[in-house]
Amino acid sequence: MRERLGLLGGTFDPPHVGHLFVAYTAFERLGLTDVRLIPAHQQPLKQGSVTTPAHHRLAMTRLLAAEDPRLTVDPVELERGGLSFTIETVRAYRMAQPTAELVVLLGEDAARTLPQWRESAALAAEARLVVVTRGEEGSVNAGVPVERVATRRVDVSATEIRERVRTGLPIRGFVPGPVADYIAEHGLYRTT
Repeated sequence: MRERLGLLGGTFDPPHVGHLFVAYTAFERLGLTDVRLIPAHQQPLKQGSVTTPAHHRLAMTRLLAAEDPRLTVDPVELERGGLSFTIETVRAYRMAQPTAELVVLLGEDAARTLPQWRESAALAAEARLVVVTRGEEGSVNAGVPVERVATRRVDVSATEIRERVRTGLPIRGFVPGPVADYIAEHGLYRTT
């Protein structure tokens, strides 16, 4: 059977249950063999924004993935450094696993920015682009062919989680327990 890999990139600042819903939906609806969670070193469209140091984001993402053997964390973009371009990551996977089907998993917000991505047409030619929607209506004008797959609506965002920590509100249920414990232990997100 041909390996079918889901590639789910992002800042993961912090990783949360919404990321899990995307991965689980992809397993169920797309028949993926595994999903690679790929923390970005620096998002090209978010230059100038402050992110948590990479080692913390990587550790939290590993905690998020720890309970499901179908989830793998790949630090390829962190190790490469600089701006994280999905086309470079897809090409690295293509070189390492030439027979695998590569499925890039995107949220609705990321899909809207596809026309601004480096070599988006080449990306669409080298990988299947799947927008995992959370009940949003309408279509995304991505500028390249994309598929849409619906998942449960989960109103969780990393921005909201960081704000909850900053203001002293609980985050359990937004992130798995080990991620919440890591955030508390390392004093992450207490200041803006």
